[in-house]
Amino acid sequence: MEAIGVWKTFGSTEALRGVNLQVSPGERLAIIGPNGSGKSTLLKVLATLLRPSAGTARLAGLDVQSQAFEVRRLVGVVCHQSFLYSDLTTLENLEFYGRMYRMPDPSERARQQLRLVGLEAHADVLGRDLSRGMQQRLALARALIQEPPVLLLDEPDTGLDQRWAAFLVDLLAEAAGQGRTVLVITHNLERSLDLADRVAVLNNGKITFTAKRDELDVASLKEAYLHHTGAVG
Repeated sequence: MEAIGVWKTFGSTEALRGVNLQVSPGERLAIIGPNGSGKSTLLKVLATLLRPSAGTARLAGLDVQSQAFEVRRLVGVVCHQSFLYSDLTTLENLEFYGRMYRMPDPSERARQQLRLVGLEAHADVLGRDLSRGMQQRLALARALIQEPPVLLLDEPDTGLDQRWAAFLVDLLAEAAGQGRTVLVITHNLERSLDLADRVAVLNNGKITFTAKRDELDVASLKEAYLHHTGAVG
């Protein structure tokens, strides 16, 4: 995954200002930054949900603008909102995506994913009747249903209790171990150290700091965050 000089403007507002980044297969990158720094905008550009105003972005070697259809088949996305179908059951939500990806047995794959995230007992519960944490677990199951080589996750621990937050850490470590490229957006500095191999600070639409996980502890990350954003993490 790479971004080269990516800009995104909304009228006179510059949400992204020449972002450059690269994430290798098997690597997990966490992006942190203040509200309004451009984190979610960057993820949406990479996920083909927004077109960049300038610059180039590629996932698995494919251009997110000219090859958007192909990119979407190779990426699993969790946005800050779950975007589940509220009138479908948990099983039906996953079956829908299984059919969309033309899996040979969408129902069986959906049930496998429900077991993965501990929702098999809630297979017949409508999406709107799930707790926020359950909705997030279902969104994670959906993002992984086609075993994508790239994961783009915006605040993936939203609503998760301690048990499932720990599950998420293990899940992303396993994904990276399988050679997947993982990008995580989070506002939680301490959690970023659990979720990633490398941490980057995005501020005012630019990457202003990056370091490997083994070069950081909580104190040094907070110091860097304060220096580069003027905010306390």
